Amino acid sequence: QVQFVESGGGLVQPGGSLTISCKVSGSYFVYRTMAWYRQTPEKRRESVASVTYSGATTYEDPVKGRFTISRVNSQNTVHLRMTGLKPEDTAVYYCNGVPATTTWGQGTQVTVSA
Repeated sequence: QVQFVESGGGLVQPGGSLTISCKVSGSYFVYRTMAWYRQTPEKRRESVASVTYSGATTYEDPVKGRFTISRVNSQNTVHLRMTGLKPEDTAVYYCNGVPATTTWGQGTQVTVSA
C-alpha cells in the first residue's frame, strides 16, 4: 500500500517562504503525475500544483507565480517551494497522485501569520 510522508511545514510571516517535501513509498510514484493539495476546516481539499513524471508543471490560479512544484524521481520525492506567502495559504498540505488515491498521508501544517 502506498504511503505519503509530508514534512517541512511551519509558521511563517506574510511574504515569507517555505519549502515542503513529500516522500512516496513503493512503485506508486513511477510514471505518475503527482500533486500537492491543501485543506482548511472551512474548505474542501483542493489541488494547488501538479508535476508530470517528465517535469511538466501546472498551477492553480491562487498560487501561480508564487509556488514552484518539483520532483526528484530517483528519490521518490515531491517538493513545493512557496514564496510570497499569504494568510489565505494557511492550510494542511498533502501530496498525492493525479487522480488522487484514497490513501492520504498525515499532511504538513503551513501557517501564515504575523
